[in-house]
Amino acid sequence: MTILFLLQASLVVGGLLFLYMLISLWRRKRESEKNTNVIAIGLIGGFANFCDTLGVGSFAIKTAGYKQFKLLDDKDLPGTMNAQATMATVFQALIFLTAVNVDLTTLLSLIVSACVGATVGARLVSNFDRQLIRLIMTGALFIVALLMFAGQFHLFPLGGDALGLTGEKLTIAIIGNFIFGALMTVGIGLYAPCMTMIYLLGMNPLAAFPIMMCSCAFLCFFSSGNFIKKEALNSRAALVVAITGSIGVFIAAFIVKSLDVEMLSWLVSFVVLYTAITMFRSWQQGRERTVTN
Repeated sequence: MTILFLLQASLVVGGLLFLYMLISLWRRKRESEKNTNVIAIGLIGGFANFCDTLGVGSFAIKTAGYKQFKLLDDKDLPGTMNAQATMATVFQALIFLTAVNVDLTTLLSLIVSACVGATVGARLVSNFDRQLIRLIMTGALFIVALLMFAGQFHLFPLGGDALGLTGEKLTIAIIGNFIFGALMTVGIGLYAPCMTMIYLLGMNPLAAFPIMMCSCAFLCFFSSGNFIKKEALNSRAALVVAITGSIGVFIAAFIVKSLDVEMLSWLVSFVVLYTAITMFRSWQQGRERTVTN
């Protein structure tokens, strides 16, 4: 109970520090970001985090919405989405942390590995140019689409009954979550690959929820903190989704119990694939303009 309390307290303190940093950045940039469409971004972010709480994942939905309606610059997408995910995942983690009795050694190991991965990834990604961001996100989104479609066709093992990992399996999980934490900073959500890994390693599928939600919550402190320091995000967009996204989390967690998640997962799978194609086209167009100039 002591470790769980410390985790919960860390989530609360980390969330408050993040909000302080984000609001401070917004105050410095509010004039340059005053044309941001906060209503559209807030609605998309709220719905995305509603789906996120159900395990569907929010990054793909946000990317699709922002790209479709041209709401954010591509270069700002990774930092903005990481910052937008922070408060929502804090609330998710607080809600689901005690819902499943996951082995604490496994939980803490995967949280730490994801945080280290996100810290390394954010420092690199925030310095990438727009074309490189587009190319990386294209590959990342295609990977997510493949994972989602494979899951829909039941190509993954169903998992097992284990609530913890030891030995080689724990080592594999630590390495995997390190990679997923780094990839999250380039716009690929941690949920889908982490859930897949949990299944493949023979754990109870329910164990994925506290593991992936706590991993995301803590790694977001590190990744978002780095993006905020480098001012590599749209702070106004991040701040509005910190509010609407948290509302979406509570609606999904406490009100909606009978939503057809499978149908929603199919929809998002096609959205991810569509977004990957449009992102690739944006990269091609940017490349053609560069060659022309």
